[in-house]
Amino acid sequence: MNTDVFNDYESQVRSYCRSYPVVFTKAKGSILTDEQGREYIDFFAGAGALNYGHNHDLIKDKLIEYLQSDNIIHGLDLFTSAKRSFLVALHELILKPRGYHYKTQFCGPTGTNAVEAAMKLARKNKGRTGIIAFQGGFHGMTAGALSVTGNKFNREGAGTPLNNVTFMPYPYGYMKNLNTIEYMDQVLSDPNSGVEVPAAVIVETVQAEGGVIVAPTEWLHGLRAVCDKHDMLLIVDDIQVGCGRTGDFFSFERAGIQPDMVTLSKSISGYGLPLALVLIKPELDNWLPGEHNGTFRGNQLAFVGGEAAIKIWHDENIASQVSQKMRVIENFLKKSIAVLDPRIEVRGIGMIWGVDLSQLQDESLVNDILMNCFENGLILESAGRNGQVVKFLPPLNIPMKVLEQGLEIAKRAFEKGFQAQIAS
Repeated sequence: MNTDVFNDYESQVRSYCRSYPVVFTKAKGSILTDEQGREYIDFFAGAGALNYGHNHDLIKDKLIEYLQSDNIIHGLDLFTSAKRSFLVALHELILKPRGYHYKTQFCGPTGTNAVEAAMKLARKNKGRTGIIAFQGGFHGMTAGALSVTGNKFNREGAGTPLNNVTFMPYPYGYMKNLNTIEYMDQVLSDPNSGVEVPAAVIVETVQAEGGVIVAPTEWLHGLRAVCDKHDMLLIVDDIQVGCGRTGDFFSFERAGIQPDMVTLSKSISGYGLPLALVLIKPELDNWLPGEHNGTFRGNQLAFVGGEAAIKIWHDENIASQVSQKMRVIENFLKKSIAVLDPRIEVRGIGMIWGVDLSQLQDESLVNDILMNCFENGLILESAGRNGQVVKFLPPLNIPMKVLEQGLEIAKRAFEKGFQAQIAS
């Protein structure tokens, strides 16, 4: 299988392909196929961009129909029938039934663009420059989004100071036993803390890249209350864990809170097509026309796919499927993998789960497990500090039989990894 052309012509910045060094040619549902015809179960789902798997038939048919009709493909922010249909589906089927009355801003093709737009609008509304972010958070790779991202490796890539951000502790590790909400309140209330009240707080209710760390609902209630007390806007980054990944359409629904802004991307298009948006409380939508724009705000194919995906979520009761599969994944990981060593921690919600091996202090073990999974037909990725969390992110609609097959491959890889560790 020749990959020389990629080594010769593609930038060194490429990353995922280093973990999966084959040439993929086809994909359907939860299965990827390489050019040798070998199949792989996909527990990666495009880093969360493929909640409905690869080439979902209903979405694909809608896209083909749209293409064959010579409809608008590139539309900037012109009015189009595809955008209208997407907006109607999003607001009538998802937002209004939940009592959410947001405005929708299309801001660019990827999640980092949504984060940039949300922070920019928060600063415009509040007339302040500061943002509070959280240790372990990940929000994107452009300068503004990097400023609220905790990972040192990612931040250093900016090549410039990343200012106007204060990092607060997230309820994880040694910080879990602290009242981090009270700490934040005290810092903001203390005139001698050196921390000015910011424009907004940005948070992932589940830190995905941070290691699948699920914020407690009580903590989220407290965060909303602190934002209200100190006149800060609450931005929830739902780019990876929204669109049904946690069981609800939005990850914050379980806490009964409503953010001031929500960023969405990845699976909002339903088919892996670039689309990002910000949901904004109407009273905050004080943009001037053209004050924030971009060439690829109007991805019409993504609108078509997104409308179809929303209808699939609504009509096929995907939430109940996620609930059922969540129990299968959780039980399997706790009963078949966590028992291998008492230092293993299993965390997750819905259909995003992590097996944390950081306490074993063997950084090569995760890579060995991932490589063994890949060699046996399962694609997983790592997350967390120093990549010490094995992350499970299968499509929401993965058939139960395929899900169980993938979990068995993972079990064998973990067992082999621990046996090798004992032998050494």
